[in-house]
Amino acid sequence: MTVVLKKSNNIVFLVTVIKIIIKVTKMANTLFDKVWDSHVVRQVKDGPDVFFIDRHFIHEVTSPVAFLGLESRGNSVVYPSRTFATADHNTPTINQHLPVADPLSANQLNALESNAAKHGISHWGLGDKNNGIVHVVGPENGITLPGATIVCGDSHTSTHGAFGAIAFGIGTSEVEMVLSTQCIMQPKPKKMRINVKGKLGIGVTPKDVALFIIAKQTTSGATGYFVEYAGDVFEDMSMEGRMTVCNLSIEMGARGGMIAPDSKTFEYLKGRAQTPKGADWDKAMKYWETLYTEEGAEFDEEFNYEASEIEPMITYGTNPGMGMGVTKSIPTAESLEGGVDTYKKSLGYMSFNEGDSMVGKEIDFVFLGSCTNGRIEDFRAFCSIVEGRQKAENVTAWLVPGSHKVVDQIKAEGLDTIITAAGFVLREPGCSACLAMNDDKIPSGKLSVSTSNRNFEGRQGPGSRTLLASPLVAAASAVEGVVTDPRTLLTA
Repeated sequence: MTVVLKKSNNIVFLVTVIKIIIKVTKMANTLFDKVWDSHVVRQVKDGPDVFFIDRHFIHEVTSPVAFLGLESRGNSVVYPSRTFATADHNTPTINQHLPVADPLSANQLNALESNAAKHGISHWGLGDKNNGIVHVVGPENGITLPGATIVCGDSHTSTHGAFGAIAFGIGTSEVEMVLSTQCIMQPKPKKMRINVKGKLGIGVTPKDVALFIIAKQTTSGATGYFVEYAGDVFEDMSMEGRMTVCNLSIEMGARGGMIAPDSKTFEYLKGRAQTPKGADWDKAMKYWETLYTEEGAEFDEEFNYEASEIEPMITYGTNPGMGMGVTKSIPTAESLEGGVDTYKKSLGYMSFNEGDSMVGKEIDFVFLGSCTNGRIEDFRAFCSIVEGRQKAENVTAWLVPGSHKVVDQIKAEGLDTIITAAGFVLREPGCSACLAMNDDKIPSGKLSVSTSNRNFEGRQGPGSRTLLASPLVAAASAVEGVVTDPRTLLTA
C-alpha cells in the first residue's frame, strides 16, 4: 500500500493508515493458540514448552505412585488449591456405604484419601455428595472453566475441552511434575478443525456424531493434533453433548478437543459452586468472550462433514474407529485399505463375519454410564425409549450415573420411576463397566452394548465383547434384547 502525503498536517492520516495496515496484517489466532500461548511459562529452544496448569484432577489409580515419587524427592504440592481429588475408577456401584471388598481397590482409595489430607487437597471420596467420575464432577461443580488448562492422569480429560479449555491426559510421572511445580513440559500440538454443518436427524445424538467422525478419521487420524469442533451441529449441542464429543477426541489419536465457549457455556457455568461470582464473574466474562477462532486463522488440517451423513452409530470391531451406521452391514476386508489380517482377527474376537448386519444381533448386557454418557441428558434420552416398555429378559443392564448430582437430578425429574417401572435398577455413581477395574465386569464371551468410550479386547472384562453406541441405541437394544435402530421405537 502506497500513501502520498500532500500536506504536513496529514500526519494524522498517516498514523491511521499505519494502524489499518497493522490490523490487516496481524495474524489471526485460533482458540487453541489463544489459550496455549497465554500459558507458556518458558519456551525451550528446539524442545517442549514449559506449560502452566490451572486445574489438576486426580483419582485413586494414577496418583498414589506420583505421591510416592513426590515424597521420595522431599517435595510438596506447590498449589494444593489447584488440585482436586475424587474416587471413581475402583469404586463399587452398589452398597457404597460398606467397606470396599477388593483389597487393591481399597488400598488405592485409602491412599488417595490420606494423600489428599496430608497435602491439603480437596477430596471427594465415597459418600461425599460431590463424589463421582472425575470428568463429570469437574464441570458440574464449576471447576472447569473457559480458557483454562486442565490435566489429569486419565486419557479422557479431553472432556473438559467442551468449555473452551485445553484439557488432556498425562502419565504418572507428569502427575508428580504438576503436583510439585504446577507446570508440565509439552510440545505444542498441531491444529485441526472439524466442521459439521446442518441439522441432525431423529435419533442421532452427540455420541453418534463422535463415532461417525472417528470412523472417518480412524483411531490415528488426529495423532499429534489438538482438534477444534465447529459448525452448526456443535453450536446446537447442549453442554452435555459437547462434553461427549470432546471426551472421544482421544479415540482418534488427538491430544484433545475443544469447542469455543458461547452463551450456552456461560449459562451452564453461572452460579455453580466454584465459578467466579459478582465482579469476578464480570471480569471473567470479558476474557471468556474473547475465546473464539478469529476469521482467517489457519489450521494444519481441516475437515468438513454434513449432518445429513450421520445416522445412529454402532461399532462392530475392537477399536472405536470400527464403527458404522446401525443399519449398515459390516464391511468386507477387501473394501478396506490394508490391515486385512488385523481386521479379520478383530472380527474373529467379536464372533462376527464380514457382511453381517448388526441389527438383530442378540445381546447380553447394556451399560449406560461413564464419563462419556453418564450425565443427566443421557438418562433422559434412555428414558425416552424405555418409558412404557420393559427390559428384555435376556439382558442384564447396568445404569450408572456419573455423579451424585446426576442421581439427584434423575430423582427430581422422576426418571428413577420410569427406570424402575421398565424393570431396570439405578446404581450408584462410578466408572463402572467402562473398564475392568471394579466389580462391574462383563463375563467372557458376552456381548455388551455400551455407552462408554472404548471397545478394546477385554476392556470391559477378560474376553468381553463391546459394541459402542449412544444412550438411544442402548435403550432400544435393552428393551428389544437385540441390537436395535432406536428410530424404529422413536417413531412408533
